[in-house]
Amino acid sequence: MNTTKFKELFNHEKSLIGMIHVQALPGTPQCHLSVGEIAGQAVREARILAESGIQAIMLENMHDIPYLNRIVGPEIISALTRVAHDVREVTNLPLGLQILAGANQAALAVAQAAELQFIRAEGFVFGHMADEGLLQSDAGELLRFRKNIGAEQIKIFTDIKKKHSSHALTADVSLEDTVEAAEFFLSDGMIITGSHTGKPVNQEELKNVYASTHSPVLVGSGVSPEGLASIWEHADAFIVGSYFKREGDWKNEPDIERLNALVSARVELLK
Repeated sequence: MNTTKFKELFNHEKSLIGMIHVQALPGTPQCHLSVGEIAGQAVREARILAESGIQAIMLENMHDIPYLNRIVGPEIISALTRVAHDVREVTNLPLGLQILAGANQAALAVAQAAELQFIRAEGFVFGHMADEGLLQSDAGELLRFRKNIGAEQIKIFTDIKKKHSSHALTADVSLEDTVEAAEFFLSDGMIITGSHTGKPVNQEELKNVYASTHSPVLVGSGVSPEGLASIWEHADAFIVGSYFKREGDWKNEPDIERLNALVSARVELLK
């Protein structure tokens, strides 16, 4: 695997990337906190993740249900910039951002303003039908936007046939062919997921992708201490959003015991 881009970003092999599910932001149906309170909770979770031994952190506006399709308002962008800035102030770990649903240019703009290192992008290549409706590919616009704002240092890791989506439109395009297209379109890394949040990846598919691409591969769902060994050799990093939360539910706060179990599993596999 060509992991040069990863080594520029991460200081560790096989990094665990802990997800902070930012509380519902202004204007969304479930918002009940001020921006300061939202940022304060994200900061508390960031400190817990950093102290536990997680190698990187990613922010995501998952509480903003129902999600908008590609375009979010200035209230979301400004609030997330505040949150990202405050988290950046309390940790030196690599930081990333995803703005649902598929608001990839907004994520790049926030990442640039708050000095984050990467974003997670949906719908980079090939269109698909998501919960929010049809997401058309945006690789061309996104990479031109990154160039135009001088943010080429920010890595773009891209979901491949992402979860919570129908891929009937591209049923004749294999996972490996989709990865090849994303690599050709200059993705900085491939994110492979299960069918839904918290669901493990198909191990055979992951193995085939890892063998077929020259780009870094990230597992984007279903990571647990028990399952880590089975995917360890076929990924360069692991995004964890559900397992380390109380009762394994992404909506809850981090559970120290679950975090310790996950970090310990990684340490054992590194031996």
